Amino acid sequence: MDQQRKTTPNILIGLICVLFYLGGCEPPRTTAERDQAAARENVEAMSREHTDDTSTPSEGASVAPARPVIVDDRMAYADVKDELSYGHFVFPEGMVEPYPAIIVIHEWWGLNDGVRAMADRLAGLGYIVLAVDLYGGATASNPADARELMLQVVENPDRASENIRQAYKFLEEIAGAPRIASLGWCFGGGWSLNAALLFPEELDAAVIYYGQVTDSEAKLGPLQMPILGHFAADDTSITVESARGFEQALENLGKNYEIEIYPDVKHAFANPSGRNYNAAAADKAWDHTVAFLDRHLSVSE
Repeated sequence: MDQQRKTTPNILIGLICVLFYLGGCEPPRTTAERDQAAARENVEAMSREHTDDTSTPSEGASVAPARPVIVDDRMAYADVKDELSYGHFVFPEGMVEPYPAIIVIHEWWGLNDGVRAMADRLAGLGYIVLAVDLYGGATASNPADARELMLQVVENPDRASENIRQAYKFLEEIAGAPRIASLGWCFGGGWSLNAALLFPEELDAAVIYYGQVTDSEAKLGPLQMPILGHFAADDTSITVESARGFEQALENLGKNYEIEIYPDVKHAFANPSGRNYNAAAADKAWDHTVAFLDRHLSVSE
């Protein structure tokens, strides 16, 4: 009897292990591991969305700034592990006192001419704009290369996080911006939310164009800034369900947010590059974004 008592637990442990093996079960993963797995899945979903896409600038990138702007296309704003990062820095001509600023984060193609044009357009509205580079100077012209560049960031998010931290510090301390927002499309939309998570009390506004979001109230809880999210009804990578989950979490937490879901459009409908551009939806989202930024970045508020 004693021998049976000693061996029974071992038998049970063995059976549990077999069941885990047969069921394909894995030990519980850490939060960081789950986040990275979700990010990898997002890369593959983005790749499917952009299978037949190109990096050709869209109509949105052809709109000239409303007022003349001054551009420095090789502004060194960060030094991450002894490697300088250069961004597209632009501000309105005639600026005397520092204006509010926007960290612009590129889509999955990288910091290309389309993103630069959109940064110029934002600066023409009266903002200092720093379009950051999370790809170390590389850009993609086809989906395979874009996937690889995006995956490199997913595999080393700490480097991108430090890039964003230093971009914020540059705008705050060097440019002297009294208020700072983040804005990004696609890959950059997810990183716009990440910027908010990095600066939950300091950032003054965040704009997310169909980027990867979360419904984790634990993560979103510290956020103090207003958030604007634009999502596409026919997006198969950043789904309506994920957008609604994000919205519900913000609602539960009592956050200041605005979530818009645009009908009959696909992922990247407002991207500065790509074939899914939809002028009507993009213009509506742009007007909403302009009003949102004016409301939350205005120093006279």
